[in-house]
Amino acid sequence: MKYNFFIFSFLCCYICCTQAVAQNSPAPIKLVDILLTPDAKDWNYLTGQKATVTVSILQFGVPREDAIIRYEVGPELMPPDKTGQLTLKKGTGKIDLGTSRQPGFRQLVVRTELNGKTYSNMVKVGYAPEKIAPTIPLPADFADFWQKAKAEAAKVPADPVLTHLPAHSTATVNVYLVSLQNYQKGQRLYGYLCTPKAPGKYPVLFSPPGAGIKPMSPYTGYAEQGFISFSTEIHGLSPELDAGTYKSISTAFGDYWLNKLDDKDNYYYKRVYLGCVRAIDFLSSLPEFDGKNVLVTGGSQGGALAIVTAALDKRVIALASFYPALSDMTGYLHGRAGGWPHLLSPRQQASTNTPAKLNTISYYDVVNFAKQLTVPGFYSWGYNDNTCPPTSVYAAINAVKAPKTIAITPISGHWRFEETNQESMAWLKSQLK
Repeated sequence: MKYNFFIFSFLCCYICCTQAVAQNSPAPIKLVDILLTPDAKDWNYLTGQKATVTVSILQFGVPREDAIIRYEVGPELMPPDKTGQLTLKKGTGKIDLGTSRQPGFRQLVVRTELNGKTYSNMVKVGYAPEKIAPTIPLPADFADFWQKAKAEAAKVPADPVLTHLPAHSTATVNVYLVSLQNYQKGQRLYGYLCTPKAPGKYPVLFSPPGAGIKPMSPYTGYAEQGFISFSTEIHGLSPELDAGTYKSISTAFGDYWLNKLDDKDNYYYKRVYLGCVRAIDFLSSLPEFDGKNVLVTGGSQGGALAIVTAALDKRVIALASFYPALSDMTGYLHGRAGGWPHLLSPRQQASTNTPAKLNTISYYDVVNFAKQLTVPGFYSWGYNDNTCPPTSVYAAINAVKAPKTIAITPISGHWRFEETNQESMAWLKSQLK
């Protein structure tokens, strides 16, 4: 009887807690939507062609009449050259974005106030974006610089240490914490290795990380699809550290992308780029590797590192890169948006626009690695991305001379649709030999 009472009490408590969570769960849709619809279906225009955007304010999914909007129009991530106010008499209105005489992007930012709350949205449109040329110079000794760096790093033994993680493994995938020596003796690189449990030989897939100093978790999805996958961090920190420790380290360290920016031989990203080559060394040494298929994929900083890895390491046969960061960072010096981490944005230029730092940037900008690619690539990005703006991404991908498959979803920002993930995975599988 007491046992039944205990079960009854437990169920009542569980139901109450579940209901409380449901009552406070975030809304899956917006109360107020600002819809911005360019008159070009693909959001692209010719240089000199006028672009118009239709604006609708929806409340409860219904156009709200007489809504008042304020708007700003201008080159992507640059000060606006046009501002105004518009009343949506019948629930919709049109805004003239003007045009661009040069290949590039213009953006529209719209704001409205309802019931004391401000709502906003933005849209960007392209003008002959396939003709956007990079602004970053290519150093004459670029290839020699990286060849020498790789040769020096190769002298450092990898000294791999693998620790099986049963708690993260599944019925079909083994997961390991991996530590490798990278770049200099005593410096470590950490990551998670996921291998199919079924005996056999498999292609390998390297997955470098997005930006930040933050915890990571193993992802078994690639291994479940028949790859040996290796996902890494870049800072020499074990991913087993708790979130609080990571936050403390990140706060103390600050913006790592500025570390030794005035010294191309010791810039922070040197060990990061060489760590990607070390990751390929490790994957290629595994006895389960099929001996021929090495692929790499990532997004943002990871998308940049996918391009860098494929350019530096000829064992890579194909890559998939989403909205690559670190691309055409000098764009700001030419009156247009530059790539993440926006080293030369107007607020940064006082400290970064120096001959030494500009020289370093030219050796690490993804555009100059994109020019070295010789293998097929899958590339995807959106137009509404302020982190890795499309001007900078186009500058990099337009510089690629190797075969390329491009999947643009203009409506997306610094994220991607699951359909695009599936498309990229199908493409990567199609490249296997």
